[in-house]
Amino acid sequence: MSTVAEELTLDANETNPWAAQAARFNIASRKLGLDEGIAKILARPAREITVNFPVLMDDGRIEVFTGYRVQHSEARGPGKGGIRYDVNVSLDEVRALATWMTWKCAVVNIPFGGAKGGIICDPHILSKSELERMTRRYAAEIADFIGPERDVPAPDVNTNEQVMAWVMDTYSMHHRQTVTAVVTGKPLQLGGSEGRRQATGRGCKIVCDRAIERLGIKKSEARVIVQGFGNVGSNAAELMAEDGYRVIGIDEYDGGVFNPQGLDIKALIAHRAARQTILGFPGAKELKPRALLTADCDILVPAATENQITSHNAAQIKAKIVCEGANGPTTATADEILQEKGVFIIPDILANAGGVTVSYFEWVQDRQGYFWKEAQVNQQLQEIMDASFAAVVAYADKHQVNNRIAAYMLAIDRVATAIQLRGIYA
Repeated sequence: MSTVAEELTLDANETNPWAAQAARFNIASRKLGLDEGIAKILARPAREITVNFPVLMDDGRIEVFTGYRVQHSEARGPGKGGIRYDVNVSLDEVRALATWMTWKCAVVNIPFGGAKGGIICDPHILSKSELERMTRRYAAEIADFIGPERDVPAPDVNTNEQVMAWVMDTYSMHHRQTVTAVVTGKPLQLGGSEGRRQATGRGCKIVCDRAIERLGIKKSEARVIVQGFGNVGSNAAELMAEDGYRVIGIDEYDGGVFNPQGLDIKALIAHRAARQTILGFPGAKELKPRALLTADCDILVPAATENQITSHNAAQIKAKIVCEGANGPTTATADEILQEKGVFIIPDILANAGGVTVSYFEWVQDRQGYFWKEAQVNQQLQEIMDASFAAVVAYADKHQVNNRIAAYMLAIDRVATAIQLRGIYA
């Protein structure tokens, strides 16, 4: 387990998400024998938008915020990707996330390209009215670049259904008509989809089901540790526990809870809701933050943030399967270490693609004006995640590469084919 001091000594290039995705892209494109010109197109985003905009604060002050919207590729369809609010948002991070979205949508073969957005801010110190004014001004600034046929935002870190409702309403006011399909992850009452809130966690469970089948692990004997207990982590843990997995540990920013016999996840969710922390949960041992990453388990689900498994702790990972619920939780250097250890990685662009898949369903429903029952959403998600897992491992077996490079190769091949078929406009 690395300390904070040790983490500070990491090569900055290792934890730069843009450099991390570029390293994987370069390996995959070489193995594909990708045309040099197509590689140049895909190596950088098509469009990067930076906006600096004023917001009137509750006390009468004016603050200026910086926001981004990066659109990596529209070769297979409109851009798709979330909007995050965080003090650590950077253009490199948003570039990387937009690019990952291109590959994620291609891996699950849905007709979207990749985009991502963010605002540099601390949303926890903003009032609800300040958040609304900031969201609406940001949405107005990027309104000419988004839309159902252009780029479809969604929730991400520190954003939610309410934020998407504000974006949708702002865009609609500018266009003088209600345009529900401009965003996904909306409240049900405004055109949201059944099953959307659990979709990313459900997708993680589905690919874990396929992974244990492949490795010959019984579900009842599979011990699971989840890092992060937000939307993705809590839903993955709850769904896996309901389906017979033994969830033995949950790790959060302020510490972890552990019980080798298994945790009552529903009770833990209720405990966290009441106390705003998972600590103090009855019958569980408390551990320091990130200690559970290297604990003995069969499945590790890093579902928090980027750069959790690095060159400092990868050698201590004991899990047989790492299912990446977060975007970019494993650095490229750590990938090499885990591969040498024989860890079966379900890469982020496959593992957490359940969210964007059901976002696609929401977009389809909004455009049709016809909405599906939750059972249909979940069934369609199951079919897509099963098929995508099978396609990635088949690619890995065929090309003798690890799952991450196989997923990149599959995605890049699909996007490159679209570009070649369309041709280069001049």
